Amino acid sequence: MQPKWMRWAGACALACAITLPIGAQSSSTPTGGLTHGYTQTRYPVVLVHGLFGFDNIGPLEYFYGIPAALRQDGASVHVAQVSAANSTEVRGEQLLRQIKLILATTGAKKVNLMGHSHGAPTARYVASVRPDLVASVTSIGGVHKGAPLADEILKSFPPGTPHNVVVAGLASVAAGVLGVVSGGPILAQNALAAAHSLSTEGSLKFNQAHPWGVPVSACGEGAYKVRGVAYYSWSGAQPVTNLLDINDLRLAISAKAFNGAPNDGQVSTCSSRLGRVIRDNYKMNHLDEVNHVIGLVSWLETNPVTVFRQHANRLKNAGM
Repeated sequence: MQPKWMRWAGACALACAITLPIGAQSSSTPTGGLTHGYTQTRYPVVLVHGLFGFDNIGPLEYFYGIPAALRQDGASVHVAQVSAANSTEVRGEQLLRQIKLILATTGAKKVNLMGHSHGAPTARYVASVRPDLVASVTSIGGVHKGAPLADEILKSFPPGTPHNVVVAGLASVAAGVLGVVSGGPILAQNALAAAHSLSTEGSLKFNQAHPWGVPVSACGEGAYKVRGVAYYSWSGAQPVTNLLDINDLRLAISAKAFNGAPNDGQVSTCSSRLGRVIRDNYKMNHLDEVNHVIGLVSWLETNPVTVFRQHANRLKNAGM
């Protein structure tokens, strides 16, 4: 049984910092050598943000420096705008509408979806209901078998209690503010629905309805390709990577919820695995995986931007 302070600290870390960057902006992050056409995938790449995420707020980016790096070598890149906080199904329907628009405007037949954190099951939802529109789904630090911190939030603030109403309400308002300041469309926000979707019970229910690519074993690989959709994943397993990043302290605290099991500070290694696992032990935490914060990642690991570029090249070589 975890101490009460740890449960509250973990809940705060999830609600306040699971994917929210501070000070991210467009960057000229080194990309490991530019090669014309290196990232030129056959189908457009669509990046899907996680909980409390956004496209951009002025010069601030959720996927820090990544869209520009992919475009520089030929990729057609779009950053989805879905609810900062809502259920996987609601976010998935929002994403599906945007994909249809992208296909209509580009003339492409399919897209390559890359989702971070809650963005990964959101992408899986679209691939499940409309596999004809999706060439691949790539999960980056995705939540596929639940996040203990979501379980802790629901345990600490039981549904129907005054604390639950207040906390869920404040989180939903914060999510709405993010949507407004990012200049995106006004979207429904429901932090409680997001917590349920990311919980162990909610993830199990979602997987029963949308099982494609999810490992059958506790910590194995899933099917590489199902119904014409290729599935990939990668994730980090080091909550603290750069002492200059103030978010590392939050992630160090939230990592305690995993009782020693490998994790990136928000998602366990086993929960992050989907389809073909590229790697699940990068020296990255949950924010590093999308190059937060302002590129303050481990100096002893491949730069996250390079990992995205390498994967785009992988998709290109696979004809996607």
